Amino acid sequence: MIRTALKPRWLGLLALVVLVVLAFTRLGLWQLDVSKDQGAKKALAEAQAQPAAPLHEIVRPHAAFEGVMSNRRVEVTGAYDPSGQFLVPQRLLGGRTGYWVVTPLDEQGTRARVAVVRGFVASPAAAPAAPRSTVTVTGTLAPGESPSDAAVPAGQLGSIDLAVLVNRWPQDLYNAFVLAGSERPDLAAGTALERIPPPQPESQLNVRNVAYALQWWVFAAFAVYLWWRMVRDDHRSGIRPDPTDDNDDPAPEERPTDDHPAPAL
Repeated sequence: MIRTALKPRWLGLLALVVLVVLAFTRLGLWQLDVSKDQGAKKALAEAQAQPAAPLHEIVRPHAAFEGVMSNRRVEVTGAYDPSGQFLVPQRLLGGRTGYWVVTPLDEQGTRARVAVVRGFVASPAAAPAAPRSTVTVTGTLAPGESPSDAAVPAGQLGSIDLAVLVNRWPQDLYNAFVLAGSERPDLAAGTALERIPPPQPESQLNVRNVAYALQWWVFAAFAVYLWWRMVRDDHRSGIRPDPTDDNDDPAPEERPTDDHPAPAL
């Protein structure tokens, strides 16, 4: 069968099949990427569509952060503590590199503290100090970040590492931070602070696009199978006996002979 497959016509068809398989495989991978993007956008839209809930109803101070809390819209009322404000460098917004302005907020009633990312600034000098007046922050909940060993100047931290903050701030600390979307009153008005959009959630698959991806890969497999089937049929036709071959005809029936001569008249 290998000799049959090496015939020029089957090699030419195989080259075409390889191109088809590569194209279909690429289309399947593209659909898989689309499914991840669509799933992430859907998850973010669903999280943002929920009404803002009081922070203490979603998570408790020192309690573990659960994955379902990511990107959850929350609302918290309290007072900023400008003495605990710090900057996080090397953050991006719209293709620009700058700083996050993070200020602790002491929640009204519980007196628990939560880190609030008030916004983005291009330089440390542009970061405004927060007043101590009462403010209501509506924003997106996010888990603490991984530790950073980057060397940073005083007044900055390499990441929002809650394990570091719990040792700096004596208050009960929420095991999360809030990306501020709005403040009442708007303390960022007239300052260089720019609001930060919610982060993209972890990739989730969109079932419809996954089905499209599988469909393309099935087409690719079928193209290979079809080529193999055609080669096999050609091979079998080459080894099948020829029905017109005379050597295969049955031997003619012999007529019986009479061993006794006829009597003389």
